[in-house]
Amino acid sequence: MPGRSPARTTARPKARVRLRLFREVVSELRKAVWPTRQETIRLTVMVIIVAAVVGAFLGGIDYGFSQLTRLFLQSS
Repeated sequence: MPGRSPARTTARPKARVRLRLFREVVSELRKAVWPTRQETIRLTVMVIIVAAVVGAFLGGIDYGFSQLTRLFLQSS
């Protein structure tokens, strides 16, 4: 149509696509099986423990390499 601007005609289909996408997201979230409170607490504790163990392990390796580097630099 000669009286309409191109921006106005393209805005409506984008809004419909966004609305449809939003409805699909909400539909998928309703299908999701959410963990119970007890499962969430247990898994959170497991993640904290694993992170602490990995952090301690990497910290130990870093400390070892630091001492090894210091030993080599002092001996030369």
